[in-house]
This record gives sequence, C-alpha cells and structure tokens, in this order.
Amino acid sequence: MQIDVVGVKFKNSNHIYSFAPNGNDLKRGDYVVVETEKGNDLGVVVKEQDKISAEDLVSSLKNVLRKATEKEVKDAEKFDLEAEKLAPTVKSLIKEFNLEMKIVKVEASFDNSRYIINFTADNRVDFRDLVKKLAETLKKRVELRQIGSRDAVRMLGGFGPCGKICCCVQNFGEFDHVSMKMAKNQNLSLNPQSISGLCGKLMCCLSYENPVYQDALKVMPKVGTEVSTKDGKGKVVFNDLLKREVDVKFVDGDDSEIKTYPLEEIKFKG
Repeated sequence: MQIDVVGVKFKNSNHIYSFAPNGNDLKRGDYVVVETEKGNDLGVVVKEQDKISAEDLVSSLKNVLRKATEKEVKDAEKFDLEAEKLAPTVKSLIKEFNLEMKIVKVEASFDNSRYIINFTADNRVDFRDLVKKLAETLKKRVELRQIGSRDAVRMLGGFGPCGKICCCVQNFGEFDHVSMKMAKNQNLSLNPQSISGLCGKLMCCLSYENPVYQDALKVMPKVGTEVSTKDGKGKVVFNDLLKREVDVKFVDGDDSEIKTYPLEEIKFKG
C-alpha cells in the first residue's frame, strides 16, 4: 500500500520528518503547522509530496494541519528572540541548583506556549526541581532538552578549520556516523586536533566527502603497486584521489625519479 507524505524540517535540526499532507497543497519552502507528540509545531517543507510504502513507516504518520500564516512565521521569530534574553536568568538558576550543565540556547515554541531550554552535559542531570523553579519563575511551561555537542554547534553556528561555515550549520545532510576510516581514505593526518571540528568530534565533512574518495579508491592502484607507464615500469608512491593522478617512482641503479601520471595513462593489475 502506497501513502502520501511530505518531508518537513524543524528549526535547528538537520533531520527530515515525514508527515501526511492531509489534503494540503504544499510546495518546497512552505511553512506548515504540524502535529507532534508534544503539541503543534512549526516546520518548513523540504521534500514535496511523494508516495512511500506503508511498510517503510516506523510509526503512524502525524498530519500537516495547515499552512502557517506569514504572521505566525514572523511571530515565531520574535518569540525566539525574546526567549534568548532569558538565558542569564536560566544560567543563574542552574548555578543556584549547582547542576553540571551548560545552556546552549533558549527557544520558544512557535505559539509561545512553552520555552525549550537546550543544554549539554557530560552526564545525566536530574533537573526535576530546576524545571519546577523555571516554570514558576518564567511563568510558562518549560522543557529541558539535552543535546549533543554536534547539535550545539549547529545551533550556535561557527567556522570550521577550513575557514568555511560548519557543514552541520549549512544542512549538508545528516552526519550520524563519522569514522577514522574516512580520514584514512582521504590520506589525512590522524592527529585528533587536525580532524576534529568545533564540537570536539570528527569533522562532519569527512562523512560528507567520503563517497567521492571511496569511488576513487576503487579505481586507483594501491601505494606500492607496480604499474606500467609510457616511461616503463615503476611503483606507486602516492595517489591524488581528487585529481585521479598517480605518483610513480622509477629506480635505475642508485638513481630514482618520481613522475606524475593521470590514472588513464597507467596500467596495473587490479
């Protein structure tokens, strides 16, 4: 059985969630009000209506209730700006309760019915008493949400070692799995300081770029492989995976020479 879905993203998130369009005519970029487990929320359509198999659903679909009005979108931005000003108050209460947690961002729900306080912590935090005090002080329902260091950077923004805006901030896919093998595939230094991002974890770009390097590794000769060139036989000493070029070393007695060849100009046994 095929069912209709649209893909929706929420603020400060890279994940795409599927919702039933519920009869609404929706286009990419439309702001919508949707049902969630914690109440109605505001999101933006990033994938237009498509059909998927009902068997692929992990849980039942929630509905898109309607398109959001321009006023609702502007009000949501205003509510967030107001919520950010509450950070000093929240930090003061955390200090009062002597809790080991760091506030990343204070947000408001799109209808300003509750505050969402995003924080990081090295361990689990018992914040039940803090929530009660926050609700009493802020005069509104409060939700505390523990996030990871990657999500913290995504929320706050920043520039990576390359000088460009962090991949996670630019929504370059979802980077749930980044490994040291990806760094090895790119011939990078395995020094943690060289391949770690602002979050302290392996840089997201390793995952984002990895498919290109994997494809190159499938067709390039391994270092140490003997290859045939127009200048004779030699051994591979380096591969430029992006340029698809191979450095070949030739030895003649006590003399040696390294020459660079495009991949298509050499022959070797795969």
